[in-house]
Amino acid sequence: MLITKDFSFEEFIIGIWNEHVEKWGYVILFFWSILEGELGLIFAGFAAHDGKLNLALTIFVAGIGGFVGDQIYFYIGRYNKKLIQKKLHTQRRKFAVAHLLLQRFGWPIIFIQRYMYGFRTIIPMSIGITRYSAKKFAFINLISAWVWATITILLAWYFGALIEEFLAWAKHHWYYAAILIVALLSVLLFSFKQMEKAILKHKKEQQ
Repeated sequence: MLITKDFSFEEFIIGIWNEHVEKWGYVILFFWSILEGELGLIFAGFAAHDGKLNLALTIFVAGIGGFVGDQIYFYIGRYNKKLIQKKLHTQRRKFAVAHLLLQRFGWPIIFIQRYMYGFRTIIPMSIGITRYSAKKFAFINLISAWVWATITILLAWYFGALIEEFLAWAKHHWYYAAILIVALLSVLLFSFKQMEKAILKHKKEQQ
């Protein structure tokens, strides 16, 4: 397959999902949950809503996939110093914030990080760098992954019809939908940037 500059991983995997969901849905969901965030879970919730997948099994598989993904990042932090040094060079600020969050909140940050845009890979790696217990991380990570999968998939499953109506509306009014999405993403990014600044500022004041 020729991959051009216009290649989109999300579009590629969505195409595979739409074509093979009924036969290979659980397998695709597992690997999608390792590589990506909520989008795969939302699609899985839609499929369960339409009866193409079993709801309980969908949540179980997605949770295992999310667990495996964060375990990989954790062990990259623990055993791959070259990659971490490269990451530290390009994302030093995020690693500093992740370390401070771990110091301040402890294990609950493993739950929170799944909902923190820009920190999904940084926090597991930053925890891996420390002497944090691998067994404790794995246990909390597993519970966190299943909670994350349950909340996201159930919302997509329960509100499936409503979301489909919105998508149909967005297709015919894409300009309004685009403005809404950009606005929401801007608010989200601004909030996390402000959080980063506040955490780093608080650390400097304590020094």
